[in-house]
Amino acid sequence: MNEKNKIENCRIEPKLKLINMDSVEVEQVEWLLYPFIPYGKVTIIQGDPGEGKTTMVLQIIAKLTRGEPILPVTDKTKTKEKRSDEVDSENEDLDAEDNMQEQSSVSPVNVIYQTAEDGLGDTIKPRLLAAGADCSKVLVIDDSDQPLTMADVRLEEAIVQTKAKMVVLDPIQGFLGADVDMHRANEIRPLMKRIAVLSEKYHCAVILIGHMNKNSNGKSSYRGLGSIDFQAAARSVLIVGRVKDEPEVRVVCHTKSSLAPEGTSIAFRLDKNNGFEWIGEYDISADELLNGDGRGQKSRKAKEFLLEILANGGMTQKKIAEEAEARGIKSKTLWNAKRELEIDSVKRGKQWYWMLPE
Repeated sequence: MNEKNKIENCRIEPKLKLINMDSVEVEQVEWLLYPFIPYGKVTIIQGDPGEGKTTMVLQIIAKLTRGEPILPVTDKTKTKEKRSDEVDSENEDLDAEDNMQEQSSVSPVNVIYQTAEDGLGDTIKPRLLAAGADCSKVLVIDDSDQPLTMADVRLEEAIVQTKAKMVVLDPIQGFLGADVDMHRANEIRPLMKRIAVLSEKYHCAVILIGHMNKNSNGKSSYRGLGSIDFQAAARSVLIVGRVKDEPEVRVVCHTKSSLAPEGTSIAFRLDKNNGFEWIGEYDISADELLNGDGRGQKSRKAKEFLLEILANGGMTQKKIAEEAEARGIKSKTLWNAKRELEIDSVKRGKQWYWMLPE
């Protein structure tokens, strides 16, 4: 081998560097919305067209730009009463709900929102205004001269200039680039790696919105469009879907959570008259949601049970819970039905009684 080849080989082959884990400092994960959207990481939100993905994200953006909690905060007095009323087995669920409402954002922040499908003036801004967003804090990279891609240097420049705490690309496939095949892992991995590095470097939450494929019988983790490497690179993956028999109700389900326990599914209502409204926790899994099973039927069964068992007057919460368990109604489903029916709780002595509202 001549000297020239030796020099070229030295340039190509990297030097070995080892990292001793003893020297690595433990870092605390911070959350934009626990446990669904972490800061400094990539989150994917996917679902079929028209299920409310973009609307939900714009609602989140609106809250961030105003420095407000993303989810409704439970009144402390009501929370205290609810803790006393609920059975011991529910305490963990309540703790999780409280954690979900602990959000890092206390002051308004800037957000970068890029869309490849909707018009800014006729669709996106009206939705932001309807959600109450401070539009001066929502920035868009002008890509009219050259389409923006996930590998585009302008993305990093925009994060640096705006100090954005959240970046949204809607949808993923609109920002891959004309020459990238979204089904080829070797082409997707470097793009996802770059976006993940940007997110971590600037400690901003990156949200990629995607559509679902048509494999209606497949597991939720394989329903995303394109290569599975999209989901492999994300630290959190959420699915938004419509509840069967309840067309105005949409649910957000966790299908991947690498940094925290999977969050309990959360529902929101979307209708023409009242617009967008968070409902709260829903007892349904991602697979049940996509297959059209579960929560609608479970909820209906629980409501019918409560209306039947309380028809002749109040009953102790303990006895109601025991009877519900005997009928195969889960505790969380029972409590969701109680809240939706606005059933009253009254403490008599050491026991709580439930009764239908007058």
